[in-house]
Amino acid sequence: MPYEYLEEGVTADVTFHAWGESLDELFAAAADATVRVMVASLDTIRPALNKSVLVAADALDLLLLRFLDELIFLKDAESVLLRATEVHVQAADHGQQVRARFCGEAIDPARHELVADVKAVTLYGLRVEHLGSLWHADVTLDV
Repeated sequence: MPYEYLEEGVTADVTFHAWGESLDELFAAAADATVRVMVASLDTIRPALNKSVLVAADALDLLLLRFLDELIFLKDAESVLLRATEVHVQAADHGQQVRARFCGEAIDPARHELVADVKAVTLYGLRVEHLGSLWHADVTLDV
């Protein structure tokens, strides 16, 4: 997936830069980057369960924040690791919305090498923008 981790973020946080040819691809890449901070290998997450989500926001950066916060909330509330398998970002009445399907499974310490406990997406340096032919985002996670 197209993303890289940035070293200039705050030390107690993890900052990454994600990109995609569409907003759908960008949001999926950002979801993978977020989950990859939690677990050593995304390949260890089996698609045993599905969750559908719908989030909306006035601005794209806040939409991405709410989308990623949903992944973090589900990890905390239901003890699951999820990946975004379908992502559709579209215009809404007041701003934008994203409909997504997450697939994953319950956290199993015997199979999942947990790396860090992501607590939240921060507003620090949060950015979503279209440059050239790609959408880009910078995201900082509180760990």
